[in-house]
Amino acid sequence: MTIFCPSRSRLLGHSRRYLATQASTKTFGNQSKVPRLPVPSLKNLADKYLASCSPLLSPEEYNRTEAAVQEFIKPGGFGEELQKRLLDYDKTQENSWLEHIWLNKAYLEWREPSLINVNWWCQFVDHPEHPQDLLSKPPPKGVLSSFQIHRAAGLITNMLNFKEVVDSERLAPEYLRDKPLDMNQYKNQFGATRISASPADKIHTVWPASARHIIVLTRDQIYKVDVVRSDGSRVPIQEIERILYAVGQDSLSKQPQPAVGVLTAGDRDTCAKGMDKLRQLSQQNTQNLEIIKDALFAVCLDAHSTKKNIDLSHHQIFHNFNGHNRWFDKAIQLVVTSSGRSGVNGEHTPSDAVIPGKMFDFILSTEPAVDPPNSDGPALPAPQRLEWVVDEEVTALVREAETTAKALIKDTQSCLLQTDIYGARYIKEVAGASPDAYVQLALQLAWRRMPADGGHYTEPNNEPTAVYESASTRLFKHGRTETGRSLTKETWEFACAFDNDNILYDDKRSIFRKALAAQSAYMKDATFGKGIDRHMLGLRCMIKPEEQGKAEIFNDAAFTKSMTFRLSSSNMSPGTWFYGGFGPVVPNGYGINYAIGKDSLKFSISSKLSCKETDSFRYRDTLERTLKDMMILFPKRSEVWGMNWKEQHAQEKKEAAYLKTMKKLSNEYVAKKELIAQKYAPKTKEN
Repeated sequence: MTIFCPSRSRLLGHSRRYLATQASTKTFGNQSKVPRLPVPSLKNLADKYLASCSPLLSPEEYNRTEAAVQEFIKPGGFGEELQKRLLDYDKTQENSWLEHIWLNKAYLEWREPSLINVNWWCQFVDHPEHPQDLLSKPPPKGVLSSFQIHRAAGLITNMLNFKEVVDSERLAPEYLRDKPLDMNQYKNQFGATRISASPADKIHTVWPASARHIIVLTRDQIYKVDVVRSDGSRVPIQEIERILYAVGQDSLSKQPQPAVGVLTAGDRDTCAKGMDKLRQLSQQNTQNLEIIKDALFAVCLDAHSTKKNIDLSHHQIFHNFNGHNRWFDKAIQLVVTSSGRSGVNGEHTPSDAVIPGKMFDFILSTEPAVDPPNSDGPALPAPQRLEWVVDEEVTALVREAETTAKALIKDTQSCLLQTDIYGARYIKEVAGASPDAYVQLALQLAWRRMPADGGHYTEPNNEPTAVYESASTRLFKHGRTETGRSLTKETWEFACAFDNDNILYDDKRSIFRKALAAQSAYMKDATFGKGIDRHMLGLRCMIKPEEQGKAEIFNDAAFTKSMTFRLSSSNMSPGTWFYGGFGPVVPNGYGINYAIGKDSLKFSISSKLSCKETDSFRYRDTLERTLKDMMILFPKRSEVWGMNWKEQHAQEKKEAAYLKTMKKLSNEYVAKKELIAQKYAPKTKEN
């Protein structure tokens, strides 16, 4: 069978900003200019650590902690010995003293399920041509819809487009002001897989990934699906659609295979036992696992969908309600529901969410997808269903993983807050604040307003909590993240002062400004390699087993308290094309992802149902009220933007929608330009 598709090319204006021009630096052209992550000084650790502990401790507790810190950093003390060991270790590492420590301690040694605890999720905006009836009334359970197949094929095509851009180094290198950022994580997006093992997992990454296939999961069946021809040439979208239809048909016509993917939803030791046993049972099983490991990414075609309510629909991407029809160890799982609503479940080990986030901006800004150029040629081979040999032990391990996953899912509460009350424009122009710092203060004020016992609102929460905010360290070679300790003495003073009627508004505004400055200063230092949490991790890894009792700073109760981040947050602004979330990092805390758009705010909030001190829905309501209440500190919008600001903003939105429509028409014309030229080309003698 041969298929034909005229050569077509299109690059949406949305995506041109991601590409490097011929004359500019290649994607990885700045890597040699990116410095190594420094080992911060012990003084930096002591000063920042004590400052971050201060609002959490009583005077007596603080004095004990201060004494432990001073003992640790004294000249000739144990801290100096550990610092020397870390500096020596740094000299032995190719890229960074932190790289392998972080991979192992933050991810690979983790034995709890990756599902919810490690993996993140994001939900895409709906397709620009999304049939609205599919959202309000999804197909019956067990059905794959034609629009679902169509959107999946387009997303696959755009993912392959992005891969080509990275592999050819046409992705524009990124900068923080004039400083180049490390681009290494872009090499870890395709063909990346976590491999379960004991006592620690492994991570498989390769660049450029040479595989020509993806895996497609539907009804718990796993298929190897080629998406690129054997000669490396691309295929039209219609050909990928044909293959996906074949997958759906095959999954209905054959006896189902065991749901071995559920193993990846259980705890890591159960998963490792199951995978080891599969390899022992059959060479075919071993080949199947290699196929999955090498696959560029996974696509999950769910034969079900929730209704339009996004408070419910994101759960399908987060965990699919039961952990089925997923391979949670793949770095990227595209999830496409039967209604066409889509998103990604991502494994965190190979990269931080901001990097795949850039990829999602690219693939979603180019929807609806069009065929790659020069894609006419032979058809792809038929999809290959992976056949498994299992025994009673594997079956029991699958059941064990399923039980673990269902209990974890049942205990996870997650909801969304999406509001257009204001966004970055208001925060910057009216409040005169950094949008990120502003939101961090709102999160802490909402925490303060929550009742300590999680019950009905009576008295405010008088106890502060350590607050985590992810700070990128991509200014350094192979940089990942540092902890932004967003709780400071100043931010908690603001949280306590806001509802105090005995404090004048002018004083509250002054306290607000000081809190903003303190939070922003810490985040800046963390970004520039002067945080403390990764440094403390490195020092702890230098301690020998027989020396565990020598570093009182790490045995002091304040250490645990300052690292119990009951508010764990991450900023994925602006949220134009997707929004996302993750699970709480401690049993009695919240996991909060937020995106600050021009005139909107988006939050996802997760917690444990088993914890009586937390309630995601109540926190959401408190946060929404807090965001509105904070406006009382600032001038009215009309005083800054003028009396007709509503009309002006409405006109801006109208013009933006018009430009979007015109751009779409222009892109459709460009996509068909060659066909039009062929149709009206002058006839020649050869014709």
